[in-house]
Amino acid sequence: MLSAQSAAVVRATLPAVGAAIEDITGRFYGKLFDAHPDLLRDLFNRGNQAAGSQRQALAGSIAAFATYLVSHPDDRPDVMLQRIAHKHASLGVLPEQYPVVHQHLFEAIAEVLGDAVTPEVARAWNEVYWLMANALIAIEERLYAEQGVTAGDVWQEWEVVSRTDPTQDVAAFLLRPADGAAAPAFKPGQYVSVQVTLPDGAQQIRQYSLTGAPSATTRSIAVKRVPGTGTTPDGEVSHHLHTHVGAGDRLRVSAPYGDLVLAVDEAPLLLASAGIGCTPMLAMLEELAAARHTGPVTVVHADRSPDTHALRAEHEALAGKLPDATAHFWYERPGSGHRTGRVDLANVPVAPGTRAYLCGPLPFMRAVREQLLAQGVAPADIHYEVFGPDLWLAAAA
Repeated sequence: MLSAQSAAVVRATLPAVGAAIEDITGRFYGKLFDAHPDLLRDLFNRGNQAAGSQRQALAGSIAAFATYLVSHPDDRPDVMLQRIAHKHASLGVLPEQYPVVHQHLFEAIAEVLGDAVTPEVARAWNEVYWLMANALIAIEERLYAEQGVTAGDVWQEWEVVSRTDPTQDVAAFLLRPADGAAAPAFKPGQYVSVQVTLPDGAQQIRQYSLTGAPSATTRSIAVKRVPGTGTTPDGEVSHHLHTHVGAGDRLRVSAPYGDLVLAVDEAPLLLASAGIGCTPMLAMLEELAAARHTGPVTVVHADRSPDTHALRAEHEALAGKLPDATAHFWYERPGSGHRTGRVDLANVPVAPGTRAYLCGPLPFMRAVREQLLAQGVAPADIHYEVFGPDLWLAAAA
């Protein structure tokens, strides 16, 4: 992996680079988009750029990767790389884009750190970058091949068969390939990217989990309308889908990707979600029901109220089809007939050897993970999915 000489230099300079990494990535994105404005328009999430979350995720992942290399010189963080590669593949990232990123990133490093970037330091961090980039390129090439697509050409026209609105803020779409071909296979827990053309001509992309078990011809997604805050705009793609897309319309949809994949064996399962994070769990539950799974399954979900719990009836019904499943729902608003407040697993039995899958906002997943660890669940058996930039991965890798 990282050469001994470069490892020593990276170890010595990591504190300085880490302290400046957000300034570096902020300047990097400015340079990248000045030189290639089409990338911001058609590839990068403009909302995440405006909020700064993409910059934080990139900064953390670079620092985490470098830290891992100097701490484990004969190894590499494959979990981290797999997660990033799946997201890149769903966006159609190309190998030739990595040298472009390298150019602007290292220009930003030189500008922020100045004379501290000696030729020796530049060589060491260049080695770090290409170890990460080449690993991602190799994984992405394999992911493209597995789906039978060429690098970057991940898109297919899909037709909206039907649309329902299970809650005020969630729209569910049933899709099928517009050319009548079989729908690409997927594994429960994976997602697809959806690309839409916005009024200003931008072709923005977002990821949505597939909500049903695989069938021959159709796929389903559920889209939550993302409201803006005082510092971030409304979700461009979610608002477009809610406002403009219905039965008979067409969408550009990627092949399925994602590393939060249900593994079915004898291990007890715990599926924990909050809000729209229930979507990958529904696919997992439907797969378990179709396979007549008889092992113990614990279903946990948190939401504001039963009325905002998207696909609640399906969530309950699928759990009810499993002979050894229990469902525990928490709602913030009292008087719902279910538990009130935040998820508390103190009185929820967690069997030894449990494998857990989490999806929802980061504070929810962090809290559930801490509770599971306290009950003896092994860290390696807790898997998660994040919608948007993976700030948790960057911080924890």
